[in-house]
Amino acid sequence: MKKLPTSPFVLLMLGAALLLGGCANYLQPFNVAEARPGLQSHAHGALTDLPAPQQKIVAAVYRFRDQTGQYKPTEGGSTFSTAVTQGATAILMRALEESGWFVPIEREGLSNLLNERQIIQSIRAQNADPDGERLGALPPLLYAGVILEGGIVGYDTNVLTGGAGARYFGIGASGEYRQDQVTIYLRAVSTQSGRVLKSVHTTKTILSQKLDGGAFAFVEVDRLLETEAGFSFNEPPVLAVTEAIEQAVKSLVIEGVRENLWSLADPDLSQADPAFAQYDAAKAETAQRDYFDRSVRRGQNRPGLGFGLGGGVQRYQGNYRDPLERPTASVHLRGNLTPRWALGGSASAGELAADRTFAGAYLAADLHTIYTLLPESRLTPFMQAGGGVLVREAVERQRTDDQVFPYLTGAAGLELMVTPRLGLSMAFGNDYALIDGLDGVTGGTGHDSIWSLRTRVTWYPFN
Repeated sequence: MKKLPTSPFVLLMLGAALLLGGCANYLQPFNVAEARPGLQSHAHGALTDLPAPQQKIVAAVYRFRDQTGQYKPTEGGSTFSTAVTQGATAILMRALEESGWFVPIEREGLSNLLNERQIIQSIRAQNADPDGERLGALPPLLYAGVILEGGIVGYDTNVLTGGAGARYFGIGASGEYRQDQVTIYLRAVSTQSGRVLKSVHTTKTILSQKLDGGAFAFVEVDRLLETEAGFSFNEPPVLAVTEAIEQAVKSLVIEGVRENLWSLADPDLSQADPAFAQYDAAKAETAQRDYFDRSVRRGQNRPGLGFGLGGGVQRYQGNYRDPLERPTASVHLRGNLTPRWALGGSASAGELAADRTFAGAYLAADLHTIYTLLPESRLTPFMQAGGGVLVREAVERQRTDDQVFPYLTGAAGLELMVTPRLGLSMAFGNDYALIDGLDGVTGGTGHDSIWSLRTRVTWYPFN
């Protein structure tokens, strides 16, 4: 009988497997849930908090439908299931009722309503009440002063996608995300003149995320351990459509009040009510977002001059084996020419070293151009390229007379605007010497170079 392995690593992995198994039972319950009142969207509270109207608006909705014609995508193509709900009319009717501003009347099922009224009218004509009196005619149908038109005009899939992961010796984790987008247009039409009184539109993103992890490793020569766990989050499209419609109804009410199409019960609230202030703040924020619903600062990021300090770690690559990582420090200056292009300059100091071979300090200065890929975004990739001069002190075993080295520099990285004036960046780059001999030795297949990973803090005082 073989003895079971009891190494700490094996015990740790088995414990993790049991823990993940327990989590799997929790993430996928075996019990069914009871029916409950429907979930409310994030816009529902703001819709119901609108100030009271002077008089409710009788509104008709004939059909508020999906105009995209899109089918739900699958890995094999698409199915006959539509991408968005076909019940947008019902959602809009409820939003009108919940707002407290409208009296919605039935028009989508108008033929059914008229048929039922005919049946009732026929029965009333043939029968009398308990007192023998003939039953009178039905009261007339309520007519609408406003017809609400529009629909779901856009459903864009995979507007943004991305992910990241890492795996080491069979143990790793990964995450993915996808962002879709639904767009709603709603307009109010006067039944007396046919004039479009007001048209509004709203956009709602739909987020899907997936996280998973696992291990696949040999814990002994003939024993294989495999574990996995995961979790996915998919925002329900019907709730996204509901939120967009409710926001559209709220926008229609507020915009109509401001254009004197309808009135508040208390006219003095038009400027002081929190609902109007929140709406203005949301519109101002929307103006600072791009097509991908990312927050941007149009024409305000990284303007004028920037001054900063930096530090990091670098590693020389040359003729000696076993190069060592050494710290480096720098100061830099940046001046923007256009939103995407900038000129920069930096001065740095550090040390080049290889294990038990040589070590020498240096000073360097360079000029470079910077290209910013997303200038209006707080977080953006950037690339830079240029040239400079490096002055190195004499080192042991030096076989050349050169101590001044021109070089080409290039880097790529990310910059995050922590505040409107403060940027934090990280870049990975290489400085390639145009004259061989940074380590005091010439030869080999190429010139010496310096690889570096640096972080910088940049202050934009004129922002």
